[in-house]
Amino acid sequence: MRLFAAIYPPAVAVADLTVRMKGLRVAAARHARLTDPANLHLTLAFLGEVPADRLADVKHALASAARTARSPLLCLAGGGCFGAGRSTVLWVDVRGEVEVLDALALSIRGGLREAGLPCDDKPFRAHLTIARPGDRVPEADLRSDVRTLHDYAGPQWAAGELLLIRSHLGRTPRYTRVAAWALGGGALIQAGR
Repeated sequence: MRLFAAIYPPAVAVADLTVRMKGLRVAAARHARLTDPANLHLTLAFLGEVPADRLADVKHALASAARTARSPLLCLAGGGCFGAGRSTVLWVDVRGEVEVLDALALSIRGGLREAGLPCDDKPFRAHLTIARPGDRVPEADLRSDVRTLHDYAGPQWAAGELLLIRSHLGRTPRYTRVAAWALGGGALIQAGR
């Protein structure tokens, strides 16, 4: 199963961001692939394919990281674009107590590696992907959207839980919550299979 560890912003932050997303030029572009608001998340660690018999080890690593973390105050603000051509991504920045997220991502990745589990080695950069326009949107429209996002500042919120997510690839990706833990206590909030 294809897994990642994430934090989801609360509904109030997602609703505020969704209003801003609807005003972007990329939202009007054909085939630009806006992220479904229900799928907006901050990826802390991408594991990729993990055998089902290692799921308990993944959960243990995430529970340990959640237990030692505290709940950071965050907000979605600003944004940018990275990648080129077909790999172009439009994102919103995460601000506030980002150093807490950095420490949590490091803790998760360290626990996964210690358990001999797969983990992406890309440096962690707190952001939410809001669109994958690829090369289907003119460069001028992307620059305009980045300028529009520059002035964006959403409501402040506390990240209270760490989630283990299973991704299902396809034309429209789907995400299933496997388990969730409270930050600062590591208590299991939701268990999946």
